[in-house]
Amino acid sequence: MRWRKSSISLPSADPTPEEIFRCRRTLLKAMGLGGMAGTLGPLLAACDLWGRETRQVEDTLVELRTLKAVPNQTFGPDQLGQPLTERRATAVVNNFYEFTTGKDVWRYVEDFVARPWRFEVSGLVERPVTFDVADILAGKALGELEERLYRFRCVEAWAMNVPWIGVPFRRVIEAARPKPEAKYVRLISFLQPEKAPGQQSGAPYLRLWPYFEGLTLPEALNETAFLAVGMYGHELPKQSGAPVRLVLPWKYGYKGPKSITRIELTAERPPTFWNALAPDEYDFWSNVDPNTPHPRWSQATERMLGTGERRPTLPFNGYGKFVAGLYAGLGKNDPRYGFGLNA
Repeated sequence: MRWRKSSISLPSADPTPEEIFRCRRTLLKAMGLGGMAGTLGPLLAACDLWGRETRQVEDTLVELRTLKAVPNQTFGPDQLGQPLTERRATAVVNNFYEFTTGKDVWRYVEDFVARPWRFEVSGLVERPVTFDVADILAGKALGELEERLYRFRCVEAWAMNVPWIGVPFRRVIEAARPKPEAKYVRLISFLQPEKAPGQQSGAPYLRLWPYFEGLTLPEALNETAFLAVGMYGHELPKQSGAPVRLVLPWKYGYKGPKSITRIELTAERPPTFWNALAPDEYDFWSNVDPNTPHPRWSQATERMLGTGERRPTLPFNGYGKFVAGLYAGLGKNDPRYGFGLNA
């Protein structure tokens, strides 16, 4: 594949498998504490267990269908000068509270039914429409699939670089023909408590299912907003949001709902899941901002998934040239510009 180079240049590093990073850190810590003879055996056993588990995850990834996509010339892998995160690392570490509040989501998704799958676009539109994900995968519903490498930044300060496959989100919105009074986009995820353990027995503060999020219409129509149906050349794994999710690379990851079932255009700003649960910690805008800490941790740096490398966080996650115009004229203390609180 040919990709257009960007003028943006950041340092890069070769990815390291997650199990090697974890075990290396554990062993080095034990060596520094002394008495390694008594601890080395259990540590090596733990490393072997981690290795076997990640290989088990990798075996499930092999079963995912290969997708045909064209490389997008605007968002290629050289855009931010960083390599891809190792695929297995992205499959082992996930946030998907519908299944578990732990990172090992892959253990809990076996019974989740992601085929067949449809989602609807309704609300303030001239032409309500329902999309079948099978038609999107085949290139019949929303045009040719594209492959885009995007940085992904979790609000928990870990990050990854992922090649997503899908279509520009604006195609979805424009297909429904928004009415002039439409100002916002509301997104709603699935509700399958019989298949999703977290929707049955999650912590009391999480009892707002199904997951819901929201954007302004200009944000949804921005060229970087992406509806993903695959990653790493294959359809999405269940733990990564199968069969369809939203990717907004300039915002913290929770702004992109997984397993979407409904999209609504509204005149009023819609409520959002985490803002409803903890308004002092998560605002509506949630743009990546290294200068505004989360109330419980700094956002100045990020840890790269798979390698553990610590890097500076970039404003808008490095996508300011594409999205800063959405917030033109705002001061940097305006919650719409950065992460903000209590917006």
